[in-house]
Amino acid sequence: MILADKIADLRKKNGWSQEELSNQLGVSRQAVSKWESASTIPDLDKIIKMSNIFGVSTDYLLKDSFGDEKEEEVIIENSLEDSIEENIQTVSIETANEYLNLLKNVTSKIALGVSICILSPVLLIGLAGLSDEEGGYAISETFAVGVGVTVLLVMVAVAVAIFLTYGRKLGMYEYLEREPIELAYGVRGMVEKEKYKYEGTHSRKLAIGIVLCILSAVPIMVLGISSKGEMLVIIGVDLCLILVAVGVFLIVSTGIIYGGFQKLLEEGDYTRRKKQENEKNDVLSTIYWCTVTAIYLGWSFITRDWEKTWIIWPVAAVFYGAVIGISSVFRK
Repeated sequence: MILADKIADLRKKNGWSQEELSNQLGVSRQAVSKWESASTIPDLDKIIKMSNIFGVSTDYLLKDSFGDEKEEEVIIENSLEDSIEENIQTVSIETANEYLNLLKNVTSKIALGVSICILSPVLLIGLAGLSDEEGGYAISETFAVGVGVTVLLVMVAVAVAIFLTYGRKLGMYEYLEREPIELAYGVRGMVEKEKYKYEGTHSRKLAIGIVLCILSAVPIMVLGISSKGEMLVIIGVDLCLILVAVGVFLIVSTGIIYGGFQKLLEEGDYTRRKKQENEKNDVLSTIYWCTVTAIYLGWSFITRDWEKTWIIWPVAAVFYGAVIGISSVFRK
């Protein structure tokens, strides 16, 4: 239990409403409501008054009983890491709540932008297949490529606009990912509680997203065994991209929110040691993905095999982990 839970629990045990407790403490009912929702932390003098009113010690109120062991492990881990202790920013409970609420508002938009990028070549692949299909489809290759590429570029432009718009909103919290931070009193307990509540949803979305990405190859395999021409294979490729887009939407949307918890708690990929490693990998990552993008566009426009060139993205993603791993070994 964190302070917010203890205030609500003790108030209810005494049979008081929020307004009755606020009258005893000399504050507004809204202030008590914010304390119990972990939006704000009461001042020390109010905590002392509550300890007298509830008949408990201030130590009981102030010491979080949720995740104490985990907090101790994180503190020990971070103290052993070669982190730059200067310029450590303190994160208040108000800042943490604002950041988590912002993530909940923008995560679906950013995930939608990623899905739009994946879906962008679907029309081009379909029209290209129709232009090559024998049997009376009156679509020229020039028309198919022109319309398909235009729609592709428009969809990518929309996705980029989404990334820039919502990325700018998250920009003010970029230090959480890159710099060591210190959480003010009550913040760790609140974040761990919210993370614990979200873990079930995160696991479900992640599992469904991964399953959809795995099953995305099924349409290609099923339709590919047909002897009725290449059009069915092209339809299979489009269905594959649609399934991947849906799966990636779920993975990205839940990953952003869960990653927000990890950033605040400095866990997973956001420990202080990881932050230092990621800073060193930034330049390499930029060069790598710019090169992959250039290869994809060059290969696609030269060969016009858009239904095949998309394979470069999953391959590049797999090799990216190897490149980062090799880079880390050479640095060591």
